[in-house]
Amino acid sequence: MRRFGHHRQPKHQSGGGLRAVLGRVSVAVAALLICTVWLLFSSSSFNNRNPSLRYRSKIDLEELWEPADSNGWRPSSAPRSDWPPPPSESNGYLRVRCNGGLNQQRTAICNAVLAARIMNATLVLPELDANSFWHDSRNDSLLLGKFSYLLGYSIIYLEGGFQGIYDVEHFIAALRFDVRIVERIPERLKNGKIKKIKAYQVGYLHLVPLRPPRDAPVSWYTTVALEKMKEHGAIYLTPFSHRLEEEIDNPEYQRLRCRVNYHALRFKPHIMKLSNSIVNKLRAQGHFMSIHLRFEMDMLAFAGCLDIFTPEEQRILKKYREENFAAKKLVYEERRAIGKCPLTPEEVGLVLHSLGFDNSTKIYLAAGELFGGERFMKPFRALFPRLENHSSVEPAEELVENSQGLVGSAVDYMVCLLSDIFMPTYDGPSNFANNLLGHRLYYGFRTTLRPDRKALAPIFIDREKGRLAGFEEAIRRVMLNTNFGGPHKRIPPESFYTNSWPECFCQISPKKPADKCPPENVLEILNDRLESEMGNGFGSTTTPNSTVLTGEK
Repeated sequence: MRRFGHHRQPKHQSGGGLRAVLGRVSVAVAALLICTVWLLFSSSSFNNRNPSLRYRSKIDLEELWEPADSNGWRPSSAPRSDWPPPPSESNGYLRVRCNGGLNQQRTAICNAVLAARIMNATLVLPELDANSFWHDSRNDSLLLGKFSYLLGYSIIYLEGGFQGIYDVEHFIAALRFDVRIVERIPERLKNGKIKKIKAYQVGYLHLVPLRPPRDAPVSWYTTVALEKMKEHGAIYLTPFSHRLEEEIDNPEYQRLRCRVNYHALRFKPHIMKLSNSIVNKLRAQGHFMSIHLRFEMDMLAFAGCLDIFTPEEQRILKKYREENFAAKKLVYEERRAIGKCPLTPEEVGLVLHSLGFDNSTKIYLAAGELFGGERFMKPFRALFPRLENHSSVEPAEELVENSQGLVGSAVDYMVCLLSDIFMPTYDGPSNFANNLLGHRLYYGFRTTLRPDRKALAPIFIDREKGRLAGFEEAIRRVMLNTNFGGPHKRIPPESFYTNSWPECFCQISPKKPADKCPPENVLEILNDRLESEMGNGFGSTTTPNSTVLTGEK
């Protein structure tokens, strides 16, 4: 006989006892109803916030190879309210030095354009910090001049900064409705003599008692920075990484960031040509997936995930951590249990295999030097032998079209952007993965697989302890609760550069006026206003480029 408790039931119930029992039952029923309603409401609310998850009751590989359900949304970063062209007279010149790796610098450029717009400043073409730039192969890690045993390529140096990697003419033309951009601060004629404008340097404490705050609010630029600009004619903000807040309560400002990131910043033609060639060769054999395999020394040392390595490898990681990161006691078991460790290559393979991908799946790897060598890569390759990288698809001599070109990071970025499926194995902190997630969302809700490391950790730990029953089903349940690349609400700590929905998207049949797509002739309207300003003394501008906001209507 099943026991429901340890209380001896009385042989006789009085009328009062019966009423008490009925009362308790009534309370229980009411509580059950309330909980049921709450659960239904929560489920509905969750699905409304995450529309791409509404229909996911199972994982269909054929669906994954196609873009996620847009639910009527389309990318659009064109202005939707009054957006006047930059005035004929600016308040001065803004110079910035973008530090960090390629993708960190990309977000800094977006912030620099927005800062110039906020201050009504003329933006000097952003400087890219070469000292840190070449420590970014795909993910801001220290990979300069090293070779990967798997990928077999070396980093190619770039000289010339912004002009060496981005299409400058396109950049200036694409932003002609937003800011004035010059390649350098012009010289002024004063008393018959040429005089250079010296930018007031804001940044180094030993030079001036002022420094751009991290994630500075808009008000800092409209007060402190603007005051110095008007006083000196030009200011120089350095370093310029994460120097403007991300969450700004002005949709037009956020849409400007998207115009910079997804339209104005275009790699130079030879990089685009190489990227397209690789994508075409990969796609000629069917669908292909790209994976950002983040299992490198810097990230492992940062995460404190050491125990799976040999004593000598642990010594190397500990030394790297001591030299590059603040001292902090990190316990591997604790870090892994909460999802703070990057997935190993084998774990990546097990996730894909559990989802139904087989050994015929073609995978493009964007990765630097994998730490730990062959023993970590062997299990992954055994599951998925059709592995490619840009060196294996294109002959090595074709990777460099001119002596000043970098292809490693830029080509990997473009191939991952254009792949049918993208999977980051560690999306934070990783500017490469985070930027790509945002770009693929904007590029048409292209499918992404984002493993929830915290939810997956106990499943992998059980497997290591020999508890294999239901392993693949448990993996699938976790993945079903993730977003596959469709529109979804941005919830901190998710970055605006990872998810610009809804600001940079619109609906043809909107439920709210703010989500309505801009008019069909938005480019004509902006161009007419710009030409009007030019007629009033604005000066010359680059010939309009019809591809600036292609598809945004």
